Amino acid sequence: MQLFPGAEVLELPMQGFGGTSVVYPVLLMGEEGATLVDTGFPGQGDALEAALRAIGHSVSDLDRVILTHQDIDHIGNLPAIAAGRTTVLAHRLEAPYIEGRERLLKFNPERMQRMLEHMPEAAQAQFKALMSNLPKAQVDVLLEDGEELPLYGGIRVIHTPGHTPGHISLYFPRHRTLISGDAMRVVNGQLEGPGPEVTPDMPTAMASLAKLPQDVDYVLSYHGGLFGPGAAKRIQEIIG
Repeated sequence: MQLFPGAEVLELPMQGFGGTSVVYPVLLMGEEGATLVDTGFPGQGDALEAALRAIGHSVSDLDRVILTHQDIDHIGNLPAIAAGRTTVLAHRLEAPYIEGRERLLKFNPERMQRMLEHMPEAAQAQFKALMSNLPKAQVDVLLEDGEELPLYGGIRVIHTPGHTPGHISLYFPRHRTLISGDAMRVVNGQLEGPGPEVTPDMPTAMASLAKLPQDVDYVLSYHGGLFGPGAAKRIQEIIG
């Protein structure tokens, strides 16, 4: 699915840990090269490669990866991608976790034990193996709130903490389109705020929505896909 000219949304289904999930990374293409925004769950490497090849690209073509945050479903295929010459960009607060210097915030022992207790036995071994070998890679470029990346007609970095401390959203003013990461979701076709069950600091996450541009027309959520037109109005309704 084309998000706007030069931006293709990839749909990656994942069966694992006792359930099925679909996530939506984005491939940006232009004279600046190829940039992937987020990388999918661990184990989705083949699906990612297939999705890229379907639009004439490959993991080996990627010049850079922009990570909205540290969560496992966003950095899952990062090690294989970063093994090449790919430049990795993320907010400075997320870098210690992505690089493996700090344990991923949502992989604390108490939360992991609760998750294991609700998983089918067949999925538990897979999950334990993942916990013992979490994905990691060096972050080459540290991003800051309000930074304007001179790529693809301009990308504005918006620090939207709450879901994680260094969560970012990416705004493309020329196209009035926001890649929201997990700052928002699309549920049954409707744009919603972040999921409370996976957002440790909901007050901060909701306050972050007030920082989003007033003229945004479309939002691409990592969970749920595309919402729009009319995103700005809906964001105001969510803020209340």
